[in-house]
Amino acid sequence: MDRITICATCAAPGMAPGGGALADAVRVGLREGVELRLVDCLNVCHSPVALSIRGHGKTAYLFAGVDPATQAAEIRKLADLYAETVTGDIVDARPLGQLRHCLIGRIPG
Repeated sequence: MDRITICATCAAPGMAPGGGALADAVRVGLREGVELRLVDCLNVCHSPVALSIRGHGKTAYLFAGVDPATQAAEIRKLADLYAETVTGDIVDARPLGQLRHCLIGRIPG
């Protein structure tokens, strides 16, 4: 099972955390078989909101600077592309729109 993990406490200075709202928006229309969870911290506090995607034996990805108000559909597209791979390697990230520019880390499976 693939899992998207979103930081619940990420917040720009003076702003409320946006992870919960992002998770709610991503859940709407998220493909079956993808687990979505909130955690207290992904340790990318300087660039809210952070999230990761990983699956058993697959490459994992870490994103930061994700906009809760505009990028939920891009995250659902990420889940779709990721689910279509055996290894988790996404060869063409262009369908992810601006989310592809939020990638900060890739961890081989």
